[in-house]
Amino acid sequence: MEAKLLLVDEVRLTPILISDPPLLNVQGVHQPFTPRLVVEVVTRGGVVGLGETYGDGVYLETARSLAEALPGRPVTHVNSLFEPVTKAVAGAVAGAVSGAGAARPEAGAGVDASGLRGVRTAAKLRLSVVSAFETACLDALGKTLGLPVHALLGGKVRDEVEYSAYLFHRWAAHPGAGGPADDWGAALDPAGVVAQARRFARTYGFRSFKLKGGVLDPEREVAAIRALAEAFPGHPLRLDPNGAWSVATSLAVARALEDVLEYLEDPASGTAAMAEVAAGTGVPLATNMCVTTFEEIPEAFARGAVRIVLCDHHYWGGLHRTRELAALCRTYGVGLSMHSNTHLGISLAAMTQVAATLPGLTHASDTHYPWQTEDVVTPRPVFRDGRLPVSDAPGLGVELDRPALEALHRRWLDDDGRMRDRDDTAAMRAADPEWRPRRW
Repeated sequence: MEAKLLLVDEVRLTPILISDPPLLNVQGVHQPFTPRLVVEVVTRGGVVGLGETYGDGVYLETARSLAEALPGRPVTHVNSLFEPVTKAVAGAVAGAVSGAGAARPEAGAGVDASGLRGVRTAAKLRLSVVSAFETACLDALGKTLGLPVHALLGGKVRDEVEYSAYLFHRWAAHPGAGGPADDWGAALDPAGVVAQARRFARTYGFRSFKLKGGVLDPEREVAAIRALAEAFPGHPLRLDPNGAWSVATSLAVARALEDVLEYLEDPASGTAAMAEVAAGTGVPLATNMCVTTFEEIPEAFARGAVRIVLCDHHYWGGLHRTRELAALCRTYGVGLSMHSNTHLGISLAAMTQVAATLPGLTHASDTHYPWQTEDVVTPRPVFRDGRLPVSDAPGLGVELDRPALEALHRRWLDDDGRMRDRDDTAAMRAADPEWRPRRW
């Protein structure tokens, strides 16, 4: 094979808006539509690789700079992706971050609502953009060589990946007119949460359940977990309030649920608070907020703040760096799970490919995917018994549904700017102008 065929010839960026249900979290409520970005890396051999990440304006701006720098580079040189994006957009991204109020996480300002991953920083934004380009390069390389992405990462250790049902307190519909509708109904009490879980189990076969907390009074969320434990005895249960609780509240919840929780995810905000909670309970603490970069690992591990880290290739800068994180967790005896954002099939395929290569991934992975009614790949992935098979097809094993992509891009073009940046707090205030993020 001629090396020139592996050179990047073109990069296509397609921002889209996908419909999203009225799911509640500590920051507010999901908007009717949320932005995503589809990246296509086209080689000189005519092979197209796919990647996906957040689509908010600052991510799109960063991606454009990297897209301009990539043509002429080999798709194999994924380690060098960080250099052009860092040089090209450091100032612009830092300005956008500081404008978002990143210095005030205690007030909810500057929090990255797209993934609720803690305070937004320029470094985290760059990693999330690079992740989509790395995935697209690996997809193109795999398609060129006739190998699945997992083979490029060293080979799979499992033939299927287990996923967890992602439960939310939610409204029956978005406020006002014009938002997407569904038939799930409201889930604002334990009975509603259990009904939601039963539907997930019946439709997709999920056996593990995670509830997004930080929405209602902690006692009501404890009651919801207790109801789930009664309805699904012996099934792994998780609760994630996204750092909404004080240390005292976190410890009270841990005591109330210590006999049924698989783990408690980010009950309090920040490594110091998590370490204090961890010292006062035997319930394993997990995180996708206080440990989302390599720089945050030493303190968190040294202080015993977390026993499980939720990996996410969007956070960590791609599939290779996800494997690096997994190796560190294995070295320090820290467990590994997988975080999810409001993703489509490209990201789900990437998650499944890298998850297949991680021996230490002993917890079911999170996924929002069943909540998404639209996609840009065909055919849509199908969960059976709560699992997805690991594709051995070349690349990621998914094909782009170009008409669907174009339709969702048209929605983005037609938007008046209200939905191009995800803002759960603004969406909540559209329904209740006096609402503010709560801490218990």
